[in-house]
Amino acid sequence: MPLPDANSPWPPRKWAPELAEMAIDDAWYAGDPKRLAAVYQGQSHRRGGQRRLWGRDRAPAPDRRETRLHIPMPADVARRSAGLLFSEPPRLTVSDTALQARLDQLLGEHAERVLLEAAEVSAALGGVYLVAAWDAEIGPRPLLTTVHADSAVPEFRYGYMIAVTFWQELDRHGTTVLRRLERHSRGLIEHALYEGTTDNIGRPVPLTEHPRTAAVVDSLGPSGAIETGIPQLTAAYWPNIGPNRSHRGSPLGRSDLQGPARDMCDALDEVWSSWMRDIRLARARLIVPGAYLRDRGPGHGASFDVDREIWQALDIPPTDAAGITLAQFAIRVEEHRSSSDAVVRQIVQSTGYSPSTFGLDDGPAATATEIMARTRDSMVTRKTKARYASPALGDIVEAMLHLDRALGFSRLTPERPSIEFGPAVAQDAQAQAQTLSLLAQAQAISTETKVRVLRPEWDAEAVAAEVARIHTETGQAVPDPVASFTA
Repeated sequence: MPLPDANSPWPPRKWAPELAEMAIDDAWYAGDPKRLAAVYQGQSHRRGGQRRLWGRDRAPAPDRRETRLHIPMPADVARRSAGLLFSEPPRLTVSDTALQARLDQLLGEHAERVLLEAAEVSAALGGVYLVAAWDAEIGPRPLLTTVHADSAVPEFRYGYMIAVTFWQELDRHGTTVLRRLERHSRGLIEHALYEGTTDNIGRPVPLTEHPRTAAVVDSLGPSGAIETGIPQLTAAYWPNIGPNRSHRGSPLGRSDLQGPARDMCDALDEVWSSWMRDIRLARARLIVPGAYLRDRGPGHGASFDVDREIWQALDIPPTDAAGITLAQFAIRVEEHRSSSDAVVRQIVQSTGYSPSTFGLDDGPAATATEIMARTRDSMVTRKTKARYASPALGDIVEAMLHLDRALGFSRLTPERPSIEFGPAVAQDAQAQAQTLSLLAQAQAISTETKVRVLRPEWDAEAVAAEVARIHTETGQAVPDPVASFTA
């Protein structure tokens, strides 16, 4: 699909169902009660035979505040997912030493933060796009950036993305919307500016009409687009996990919240809203006779001063038993807590994680092996998500290396990197030492392998130097008798 024709629907009808579902996921991820109420407005208020909390018309009166409470469980699920995947940055390696050094420069701390944030957004929306960009003012190197899945229109062929169009609203006045479109295809990046409405792309306008797009005019080639000079696509789609259950056959990934998890998050908010309602209703209130009230004069009503300590005698009949009465209701703490824990547990299990990952079923201090056993479901989900992330990460890093050479920032020959994800749980040092010791006693492991196990981030030279030092200290570094005789 090239850039859209004038006055065509936007977003395109082909992707409207998926984008509408992303809007719901986005509202749950953001956790804004107003946005939650907005996305469910006009939809069915029913949830499995029950009324949906955020689908009810509960607009508060001007003198009454919103009493529905949102618990940010969806955001917590996305955050834990990203932490499991990238708590330790992935290791990307190439065969050439000089190219490896350059790759380490391109994927520094900034790129690690980009990947961590991208993983969280991918879990919330069902996917994210990794994009290679460059800016001479920032530095002579390609940059790793991201675009969220609800701001893109991809083009797939046989399950592979061949092009993608990103869009961004630059300005909005009433129903008039100014959009910037950026289409990535092999070798080209096209830019366009459209003035339309909320649901129509409208007409193309010159890029010079807005400062954000005017800056790219000087970069356009004879074809009217930016020519990247590489055969690779400068964008890669990273699906969170598949398949997409709501849209079978769709190449887009699914959110962690897809399916009944959203309804259970709604039920969790219902439980906590009820709990807070109990607390509000249980606030102590005093019921006093009318004679106890202080008259503030005509038109000003009467009041009762709760801080007053001494009261003069009141003209109350001696047989009247009316006095100050305290009204305070019980708070159903245990009922609400157990209901909340049960719903949270069900949300966690339905999203593919172990209860221990979210602080449930915690026991005493444990080793890394015991933690792995407790969080088996989370580890399985993590490995599955890593398989979906690896192709996109490999594609975009390979494109960055090709761009690095095409733009004249480097003369090194690019190659596709190998990707190794770091451990989700740091291995216990004592257990690791015992394992290496047993293998050494069985003469089943070399010194070099032991060093590589302990220091996986070291390169070949650092490992060789450490092995030499160990052999020298332990007396294993003996001269080669054949070499000495030959000399």
